[in-house]
Amino acid sequence: MEETEKLRNSFLDGCVLLFDKPYQWTSFDVVNKLKALLRHQLEIKKIKIGHAGTLDPLATGLLIVCTGKMTKSIHKFQDMDKEYNGIFYIGATTPSFDLETSPDKEYSISHITKEEIEETAKQFTGSIEQLPPLFSAKKIDGKRAYSYARKGKSDTPTKSNTVHIYDFSITNTNLPYVNFNVVCSKGTYIRSLAHDFGVALNSGAYLKNLRRVRIGTYHVNDAWDINDFEKSIKYK
Repeated sequence: MEETEKLRNSFLDGCVLLFDKPYQWTSFDVVNKLKALLRHQLEIKKIKIGHAGTLDPLATGLLIVCTGKMTKSIHKFQDMDKEYNGIFYIGATTPSFDLETSPDKEYSISHITKEEIEETAKQFTGSIEQLPPLFSAKKIDGKRAYSYARKGKSDTPTKSNTVHIYDFSITNTNLPYVNFNVVCSKGTYIRSLAHDFGVALNSGAYLKNLRRVRIGTYHVNDAWDINDFEKSIKYK
């Protein structure tokens, strides 16, 4: 019981937890799962919990979750640089810039070479202007952009943002698939990077796979699997 009480107090005082977000879970699914676990396993009825940076449902990887007083530090984690790896599909586009929606257009890739792909990646380093996907949590007139997109309002205007790409490396090319690694600033949409990369190749592209591996000095290798975390507090 003493160990359980210490654990309960640590969550209430404030914890920083690293989770490896599962595929098809939203970031809030992870937060809600944690709330349920703390309520049922540790009898914590009321506690502040928040995550430090949304990951799309089709992405996996590092999600930082804060409890108690540490929720006041969420903005500090959000401001840290991020590192991702994933796969672009070259030769088609989707309305959401990933596989949340089905491909709507196809493009030729016969003119694209491995060398051209690597040269094109260099265009996307440094400060760049980026238009957020309409299928995103970006707010437009107080509403999430995806709420417009899912109603078929594809012409809803979004504003471009200046983001910084510290490193954009092509790790493997096997067309139509291109594997990549990106280190970027807060606010960067990798789905938009995929779309813009396709345009720069005089073709089309969408994000097929994405994994966030790092936020600042925090790495996904140190993150909890959701099921393992549940087991760790279930038997305290």
